[in-house]
Amino acid sequence: MARIILVTGGARSGKSSFAEKLANTAGNKIAYIATAEIWDAEMAERVDLHQKRRPSGWLTFEAPRQAETAIATAASSAEVILFDCLTVYSSNCLLAQPDDATPPVRREAVLDALDRLVAAARQASGTVIFVTNEVGDGIVPDNALAREFRDVAGLVNQKVAQAADDVYWVVCGLPVEIKRQASVIMEGLRDG
Repeated sequence: MARIILVTGGARSGKSSFAEKLANTAGNKIAYIATAEIWDAEMAERVDLHQKRRPSGWLTFEAPRQAETAIATAASSAEVILFDCLTVYSSNCLLAQPDDATPPVRREAVLDALDRLVAAARQASGTVIFVTNEVGDGIVPDNALAREFRDVAGLVNQKVAQAADDVYWVVCGLPVEIKRQASVIMEGLRDG
């Protein structure tokens, strides 16, 4: 059973860089699962930055959807799997739904895909590190799809945080371990 780590933070917070450092310390054979699809020059630049930062010896798997298969494949040859990122993966799953699907149907489809992903991660040996964005801390989006995505991303993050052994929040480039702190707080609430 894998050790699952979740790394969350805002845009350009340093979360991916921190997750890469964690991966390097967790094992020698590292697989990177990339979820982005390149639709424009800005996304191409982001992908290029990530690729340049990664060591050349890492195995790379492209999995914009159905990433549970990529996790199972990566687990057969790697000690550490770095999945970057859940937010983009959730967006891909959300946008893959039929245009006439209702928000509850789309949400359940994304959460079902996430359940399959977490189940595959649990079956791996070694360490699985998920990177995600904390998107709900900003302004309320101005359109229905963006609000739906923000809500789905929040639910995805909660589910993975519950499944994770460790959760880190990266802010201003500084990682803060939050799952153990949360456990202490919740225990205090039960006692009081």
